[in-house]
Amino acid sequence: MTKLPFSFLTTFTTFITTLLFTLPSTHAFGSGSTLAIVSASGTVCGLVSRQPRQRIFCYRRGENVPVEPNISFSAISGGLTSLCGIRSGGYSLLCWDNLSSQNSTFKSKRLYFNETFLLENLSVGDSHICARVVGTGAMKCWRADDVSEFPSGSDQFLSISSGSRFSCGILKSSLRVRCWGSGSTSMAKDIENGFRNMSMVSIEAGGSHVCGLNITGLLVCKGSNDHGQLNAPIGSPFEYSALALGGNHSCAIRINQSVICWGGGGQYSVNETKGVFFETIVSGLNFTCGLTTTNFSIICWGPGWPGLSGLRSGDELDLPPLLPGPCVQSSCNCGVYPQYQILCDGSGNICKPCVLPISLPPPPPTPPASPLPPSPSVSPPSPPSKALTRGLLAFAIVGSVGTFAGICTIVYCLWTGVCFGDKKIHNSVQPTITRAASSNNGNGTTSNNSPPSRSSTIRRQGSRIMRRQRSGTSSAKHPDRAEEFSLGELATATNDFSSENKIGAGSFGVVYRGKLSDGREVAIKRGETASKMKKFQEKESAFDSELAFLSRVHHKHLVRLVGYCEERDERLLVYEYMKNGALYDHLHDKNNVEKSSSLLNSWKMRIKVALDAARGIEYLHNYAVPSIIHRDIKSSNILLDNNWTARVSDFGLSLMGPEADADYRPKKAAGTVGYIDPEYYGLNLLTAKSDVYGLGVVLLELLTGKRAIFKDGENGGTPISVVDFAVPEIMAGELARVLDRRVGPPEVNEAEAVELVAYTAMHCVNLEGKDRPTMADIVANLERAFSLCDESHGSISSGAISIISAEL
Repeated sequence: MTKLPFSFLTTFTTFITTLLFTLPSTHAFGSGSTLAIVSASGTVCGLVSRQPRQRIFCYRRGENVPVEPNISFSAISGGLTSLCGIRSGGYSLLCWDNLSSQNSTFKSKRLYFNETFLLENLSVGDSHICARVVGTGAMKCWRADDVSEFPSGSDQFLSISSGSRFSCGILKSSLRVRCWGSGSTSMAKDIENGFRNMSMVSIEAGGSHVCGLNITGLLVCKGSNDHGQLNAPIGSPFEYSALALGGNHSCAIRINQSVICWGGGGQYSVNETKGVFFETIVSGLNFTCGLTTTNFSIICWGPGWPGLSGLRSGDELDLPPLLPGPCVQSSCNCGVYPQYQILCDGSGNICKPCVLPISLPPPPPTPPASPLPPSPSVSPPSPPSKALTRGLLAFAIVGSVGTFAGICTIVYCLWTGVCFGDKKIHNSVQPTITRAASSNNGNGTTSNNSPPSRSSTIRRQGSRIMRRQRSGTSSAKHPDRAEEFSLGELATATNDFSSENKIGAGSFGVVYRGKLSDGREVAIKRGETASKMKKFQEKESAFDSELAFLSRVHHKHLVRLVGYCEERDERLLVYEYMKNGALYDHLHDKNNVEKSSSLLNSWKMRIKVALDAARGIEYLHNYAVPSIIHRDIKSSNILLDNNWTARVSDFGLSLMGPEADADYRPKKAAGTVGYIDPEYYGLNLLTAKSDVYGLGVVLLELLTGKRAIFKDGENGGTPISVVDFAVPEIMAGELARVLDRRVGPPEVNEAEAVELVAYTAMHCVNLEGKDRPTMADIVANLERAFSLCDESHGSISSGAISIISAEL
């Protein structure tokens, strides 16, 4: 198996970022394109092709109306009664008002002229007009007298779109949706709250709703649903390449360039669009028009069109051929239209829209990659440059408050070795006693220095940093909801901690099965006894961390803490017993590998386990106050109770965060080889997206049945990560080649669900955290995948198992 080279992964990451700036030229109720509608008069306008100037030409009530001046434009957008356009070059904005009148020609008014700050992404609502400044992403608006609330002047946007009395945009910094509008309506805030923590790559606004693609390419709609305009069809990732939203309906172009519409009482799904393929579409309040692929002509449909135009739905408008996209002088990331030289009359090219995953470049052939370190003696990857290391050290020293704090910081650095690049991968032993302790081809947990194969070459400048907080205060060590046990009680419960009762290991000790005096079955984690002070301090810290976190978080997808014990040097934690053990055992234990009758050998059940775990992590990130970063998400820390409900466990490495404007790097990278975030390991940049990476690896384990790091027989036993094994095949559309054969081929609807999980996993393991989805995005995708399985013919036969989707 050929490994995916880092150079290609870097290209892929850059491609995802580039995608955000090269989305399809779609046009909704108020987004700039080469096609526009003025709703009140039923006027349809476009930029003319095959002429020296890309001028505006309009069709209104059966006649063509010329638009002056006769100059080139890069984008136009229509509102209720107005049309606006950005001149080619972006330095000027012109508008034409009262297009509902019977004037034979349209007269323009100039709203903006500046040769320094150029405009793009024109957006016209009912009456307000907005655009972005090229390069900075800053927003400028005009005629917005009724809009009392605007985003901060420092906000930078990837894109904006306007609806009726509101506008929305995607923030560059977070990919979150920000909406603003008239102070007399809460519509804007309701839509913004609907998107919550979702990371979006495109949005389009309608009359009272917004639809867009999230970072995994799925269609999401929020806002009013009075006419079913939010009832978007379930599609595959990046199935839809363009959107157009009207007053109470929505339309989209599929990858095959056919169009689909929903909402509006079903009046927009008409026969006239069947078998017709479109380059772009645009919606007015009550009708939609599209530019056809065959001859770049315009056809329109919807209940509002015949009365306004005198034409029937599906009739071609008497307009000259129009441009499918603006003529630009820059190069194109995803190719050009074949006819661009003719369409632009030699004055530029037309870029094709970027659509994932279809447009991803295939991985180039490379020689076999070097094997992962087979033993813990191999040194870690080369650290960042000396200049960067010295800079970070100087920053730490200068940032210390007072001479005493500075001296303590230096002494601490010297004692721990952190200042000299002494990283540590947590030796988190998997909770199974059937594997040899020396094995290093399973979960990759034996090495203190063995890094993930790709981390040595990561060089990312800047990130949101989480400030580390331990909850080891005295008040947290004796919580109200955790019982305090004596050492004698727990010794009795475990038959004096006999080897027969040993069931595994956790972040700071060995786990035993026990039975309390009242009959409760529990799992008891006992800290390893050690005489060395440093070892004892690590055990104490992990104990305090788990006790503090589990005492204050309560969720059905997190393992529940029953109690604790502190006597002399002994530190023990008592949990509810998980009858069905760890997910890792069911996927990888030698006694289960060859079994085909396992309950987890069902795609529906595996997706349910993934969804359960994702909901538990989402609770930690978004609902715990303050939020929690787990830092050791892996299949051995996902346990299954007697109802096969998955729960996240082992909080010994967890940290609290984030806090705004915090700038903190944990003293050492912690986690498990194969699951640890390469960005976190390489640069000590810890964010909630580090947990997303670990969950992505778990998703790949569920799909492939492979360990996080395993020996690939096709490469003569060379260790390979499941990321490098599966991601190239997913990107190439060859998912079937890596699916776990123990589960069997997915059924029809299951196949779509499994594909959705695969694309979600692929995005989770992106090299940089900013390119990964949030847990809210992941939960939404897995919920959709699970619902697709419910529609299949397959079912889980055991009546004792609940497959009902759990709610927070």
